[in-house]
Amino acid sequence: MDSTILVVIGVLMGILIFGVKTGVGCGFSNLKRKEILAIAGSYFILSLILGIFVDYFSMDNFQRISSMGMNFHVLLSLVLIAAGIYTQKKWNSGCDVSRKTFLVISMPCPVCLAALAVSCMLLASSLEIGGLKIGLLVGTVFFVSVLASSFLFKKMGKTPETLGSAMLLLGIYYLLGALLIPAYMKTKQLNLAPLEGGSGGGALPLLIFGIVILGGFFLERVRYNQ
Repeated sequence: MDSTILVVIGVLMGILIFGVKTGVGCGFSNLKRKEILAIAGSYFILSLILGIFVDYFSMDNFQRISSMGMNFHVLLSLVLIAAGIYTQKKWNSGCDVSRKTFLVISMPCPVCLAALAVSCMLLASSLEIGGLKIGLLVGTVFFVSVLASSFLFKKMGKTPETLGSAMLLLGIYYLLGALLIPAYMKTKQLNLAPLEGGSGGGALPLLIFGIVILGGFFLERVRYNQ
């Protein structure tokens, strides 16, 4: 198969995954169809804007942004975990806050915006077509994936507690990725050499991760004992 086709398929699959992530928040919360349509439409318009300005993007700027990517991942993961625990706790107390907390998982974040911009750049360089057409392609894939996944999750008949569980799982996934990927890359660079005693900086993320997990288990125990 031609490498260009593989790149296009890979990029579109990545966009599809981001659309499904947005659909999780919309589908498991108590949003109306018009509201889901508005969110999907906002992503479509956003993709169009990014496509129009794709020629003005510079990979040098994205390299600077990517250097902060892991910090964004850690922050986003902690927010997702906190929102997931809060959503579940409130639902089990008889209060539905999913119409607010779904924003954490469904609305554009720096990671999602950067992924959309990079997708437009990769497609523009691979397909060699205009930015407006690239924006239409990316926006259509995102729009359809958000709508399809949202309505599919709606039909499952789940409660906002499921939304909280999805946020927890996604937050832990993001946090593990932010912790393990840099550690793996550092190990590869050192050729599996033992870390020196002065590398205490890597202990802080692990400590934060442990505190978050223990806090989650503690809150779960408190909730079920009530």
